[in-house]
Amino acid sequence: MNGHLQPEEQQNQRPKQELTWSWGHGPKNSLDRAEAMAPPPPPLAASTPLLHGEFGSYPARGPRYALTLTSQALHIQRLRPKPEARPRGGLVPLAEVSGCCTLRSRSPSDTAAYFCIYTYPRGRRGGRRRASRTFRADGAATYEENRAEAQRWATALMCLLRGLPLPGDGEITPELLPRPPRLLLLVNPFGGRGLAWQWCKNHVLPMISEAGLSFNLIQTERQNHARELVQGLSLSEWDGIVTLSGDGLLFEVLNGLLDRPDWEEAVKMPVGILPCGSGNALAGAVNQHGGFEPALGLDLLLNCSLLLCRGGGHPLDLLSVTLASGSRCFSFLSVAWGFVSDVDIQSERFRALGSARFTLGTVLGLATLHTYRGRLSYLPASVEPASPTPAHSLPRAKSELTLTPEPAPPMAHSPLHRSVSDLPLPLPQPALVSPGSPEPLPVLSLNGGGPELVGDWGGAGDAPLSPDPLLPSPPSSPKVASLSPITEGPPEMPASSGLPPPTPGAPATSTWGPPDHLLPPLGSPLPPDWVTLEGDFVLILAISPSHLSADLVAAPHARFDDGLVHLCWVQSGISRAALLRLFLAMERGSHFSLGCPQLGYAGARAFRLEPLTPRGLLTVDGELVEYGPLQAQMHPGLGTLLTGPPGCAGQEPRT
Repeated sequence: MNGHLQPEEQQNQRPKQELTWSWGHGPKNSLDRAEAMAPPPPPLAASTPLLHGEFGSYPARGPRYALTLTSQALHIQRLRPKPEARPRGGLVPLAEVSGCCTLRSRSPSDTAAYFCIYTYPRGRRGGRRRASRTFRADGAATYEENRAEAQRWATALMCLLRGLPLPGDGEITPELLPRPPRLLLLVNPFGGRGLAWQWCKNHVLPMISEAGLSFNLIQTERQNHARELVQGLSLSEWDGIVTLSGDGLLFEVLNGLLDRPDWEEAVKMPVGILPCGSGNALAGAVNQHGGFEPALGLDLLLNCSLLLCRGGGHPLDLLSVTLASGSRCFSFLSVAWGFVSDVDIQSERFRALGSARFTLGTVLGLATLHTYRGRLSYLPASVEPASPTPAHSLPRAKSELTLTPEPAPPMAHSPLHRSVSDLPLPLPQPALVSPGSPEPLPVLSLNGGGPELVGDWGGAGDAPLSPDPLLPSPPSSPKVASLSPITEGPPEMPASSGLPPPTPGAPATSTWGPPDHLLPPLGSPLPPDWVTLEGDFVLILAISPSHLSADLVAAPHARFDDGLVHLCWVQSGISRAALLRLFLAMERGSHFSLGCPQLGYAGARAFRLEPLTPRGLLTVDGELVEYGPLQAQMHPGLGTLLTGPPGCAGQEPRT
């Protein structure tokens, strides 16, 4: 067995990761946040061995292996019965690993200890499938010694997955791992053609349990339900809020956080998105940031779930949008007018088709192509952004005017705030309880008891394995049952600000949040350093991240924290065929290289959009808002997005 740290290691250094923080080390105040965003120390070489040892397999009569752990992968080489000349499946990239656990045999006479890694490799056709590898630590005479070795490997793996430093003295013990992070999962059970709950139960919850994350889950029941929930949360008891739906549910969460009296602290709460909806634009950007190849559907969900298991947050720019009535909301995605908003809203009737609704909506929109007269004004970025296509620079704006899923359970209407915690899976219906229930909601010890233990590792003639937790729950760490119950409404608010009530069916607006110091009152003249365009437009799009949907890269050079709103517009005079070519090229992010004279772009810090036609559709993050003049200002790094480490899957091989 002989597992050891290589002497040349200096493991006080982290792998190269542009993370703002790691799971269990979330910044709780502005000083912590500043320190967490400091540049990481120089990384170790990806091939530098951290641990090396010899292990058996489970069942016991299987082959023996030499394992080598580096900061990027677990290398597996078969030793007996016959060494492999070309190891098959001998490289497990950490980008494919969701978690790790230690196990013990239920046979009293077995002195070996076991550790298992959960992986999600890509198959030959590109899709992911769940797999597990279990190794037998049996080099010592006693179970206690073998258990310590198994725990050392499992702890080292978990530290690497979460971006936590390993000590340079070789003392790797489970105490290095902090308490399991606590996540609040909000799922829209009707998202993704009604598949959201099934995907959550069959894929997401098992994976985050394997990763040792503690969670409570709440099914939303109506529009703005998630907004009301986060307004009443005791945020200090959570390490992140994750939505399982399309982009709309995260829109509610962020606006709920910013509509609290303590919004300055509340907006620091890390938020994440697991795509179970139709558009999934932000998830597409997270997938790209993580280094994965473009994906849709379940593959995109599994990619984003793997990144969530790794932890790690990134600053997220938020756009403050003031509507014609004076009401305000916050956008993390886009403001659209014209063709994009028309397709988005008019395709709602095809929601049952999932993401295919946008394809059908685009075809119908091209058939009835409209132009809209309007005025676009913007405050240019003080530093010119990187060109979307270095080889084809755009004209300056002033000249532009020239696993096998089970059958979905029947959906029953659940009472308000019904939730489920991390109970053993698969999740039976009676496990659904209210967060305020006096019944305790048990917390899984770190990686102790993933789903289907015996089914995964049982072998004929071998005693089944049972979970052997790396760490008991720390006494100072509150159980989920001790969390404050989620209240049924927002906290007490001061007297009304005088804003008109929102339009029925429209997203609620925010009365708190940061001031828009770059914007004069809507309707008043703009400062002289603003640029104004007036004309007939096919579309105007103001986008923050790179993706407009999971498979449309509207601003390929955009970053989550570049401090810019990326303005794209298409003027009248473009043919239907040319517009179709633009959107087809947008799938690869190459539309700016087509040299289309009607396509314009500018990076801005703020903008004002004034429709000059009496009828049209305006959307904010895909949500229909009141039609009329609006203006917006970018607030750099206002939020925090759970993204996982950047580029962690850049060298991900196919199996």
